[in-house]
Amino acid sequence: MNEKHDELARALLDACREHKLMVTTAESCTGGWVAKVLTDLPGSSAVFERGFVTYSNEAKMELLDVPAETLEQWGAVSEQTVIAMTAGALRHSRADLAVAISGIAGPGGATPDKPVGTVWFAWQRRGAAATTRLAHFDGDRDSVRFLAVLEAIQGFSRIA
Repeated sequence: MNEKHDELARALLDACREHKLMVTTAESCTGGWVAKVLTDLPGSSAVFERGFVTYSNEAKMELLDVPAETLEQWGAVSEQTVIAMTAGALRHSRADLAVAISGIAGPGGATPDKPVGTVWFAWQRRGAAATTRLAHFDGDRDSVRFLAVLEAIQGFSRIA
């Protein structure tokens, strides 16, 4: 595990344990990497409730109830989609906090308005509105995904 991932994940798990909060992840471009980083740590079962890896649009619709209309109008890599993903993750789990990540890690899949490195995030606490962030990361596929995992965990820590 990367030292920075480990440090951030440990702080998040400690904060959640202290406040008796459970977390869930709804991941697309990171493919479960956030869930892996969290569950690599001993004692994570007291905090990590479940993870959803919804790489395809069909998975987003079936597992997280992301409306087809949202995906058609805004695309998978959009603020509207990640908000729907966190809402669905909370609806289909017992977690208190959710993060959603959807982006273009590359090398393909980019469009002029959504270049490689474009990643949308949403964090939501049960009963509250989601907060979102659009990031543009530089680098290759691994770098984009690595940075997205860091951002996801840091954002989680802000709402824990």
